[in-house]
Amino acid sequence: MTQKELLYFEDAIGHVSNIIKILEESIKNVSDDEILSFMEEEINCQSTLKETLMTKLKEKANG
Repeated sequence: MTQKELLYFEDAIGHVSNIIKILEESIKNVSDDEILSFMEEEINCQSTLKETLMTKLKEKANG
């Protein structure tokens, strides 16, 4: 994996982390159960994506 590709992974992980942070902060102000449920599902989805990206990055770094 090239240095540029590693930077793309780091950028993607950073963007996903920001999305999670924004959702977690925003969820505090939501009273609609349907929107709350959607946001919780999206946090889970983004967290899974972040873990997948980090796993792939670690795999590439180790060999």
